[in-house]
Amino acid sequence: MRRLHLPTLFCLAALALQGCTPGERPGAAAAATYANPVLDTDFPDPAVLRASDGYYYAYATQSDREGKKINIQTARSPDLVRWEMLPDALPAKPAWASKTQDFWAPHVSEHQGRFYLYYSAKPDAALTDEKQGLCLAVATATRPEGPFTDIGKPLQCGLGFVNIDPMAYDDPRTGKRLLYWGSGFEAIKVQELAPDRVSFAPGSKPVELIQPVKTDDPRNYQRLIEGAWVTYRAPYYYLFYSGDNCCGPKAHYAALVARSKSATGPFEQRGELNRPILEASGNWLAPGHNSVITDAAGRDWMVYHAVDTRRPRTKPTDDLNTRRVMLIDPISYRSGWPELEGGGPSTGQRPAPAARRR
Repeated sequence: MRRLHLPTLFCLAALALQGCTPGERPGAAAAATYANPVLDTDFPDPAVLRASDGYYYAYATQSDREGKKINIQTARSPDLVRWEMLPDALPAKPAWASKTQDFWAPHVSEHQGRFYLYYSAKPDAALTDEKQGLCLAVATATRPEGPFTDIGKPLQCGLGFVNIDPMAYDDPRTGKRLLYWGSGFEAIKVQELAPDRVSFAPGSKPVELIQPVKTDDPRNYQRLIEGAWVTYRAPYYYLFYSGDNCCGPKAHYAALVARSKSATGPFEQRGELNRPILEASGNWLAPGHNSVITDAAGRDWMVYHAVDTRRPRTKPTDDLNTRRVMLIDPISYRSGWPELEGGGPSTGQRPAPAARRR
């Protein structure tokens, strides 16, 4: 007969207490509570995917780890609370960006056992052409943690940092594959992807969705807008985005949301300056650049970064307010709009997300 190994025996004996199932590691029961930050390391622009293996994966902008550059950061969690860091998801730079080091704001989607990593990067051409800006890029892998391999050429390039923060989204109503991005002081845009998911659909054109607001009003977070993330909760599509200044000595950043009954707009905002869903509070400065993930109970959670003013740098030589750690908070929907309790990052112990069995 097949022998039960010790971890399985432990789980069977402690099933009621631990909530584990055969095959899980001891101590793998879902966390009952959480406290921010859930990942206390520099992890900017987090994008979360629940993969078919049952784990949550978070992907983030490049950072340094133990003196080494990590091009695309990755972490894994069974419950959105306990995270483990994984190796670089893009360990080999693309040939067209092999000499530069700007790998920003990744987003990963899974389709039929294949994983698509959308990100932005600075091409080598920028080293000799000062007008060359960042590019949108795509890489693929057969596992959620990678390693991902770039498709060999940028999806699209342009001036400055217009081509940043891609987010791929399959419209549940139309079936269209869409890519949102932007903005570099321009609009957040969307364009249809081709069935291969690594090119734009023939004949498609970008559609501008949200425009920046050029005013010096101190309440204005929309001088620059970026970090689009789209979800659907009938009858509305919700476009989450962030602005104004993510980091540095003049950090002034928040998360906002607009809604539409179409994935391609037009999107409605709450007033000209669009009241933020999330802004600075307590020790948390410049929160934003969020993703949204749904837990086992059907509740949406915002996953985002913020600066802890008690430790705003990773190293003493770093610029102020550049250590952006990962936080989570639940979203409630009231009168057709998403809200976060208190409008800022939570503090203290809170009920944790409902966890799925793997």
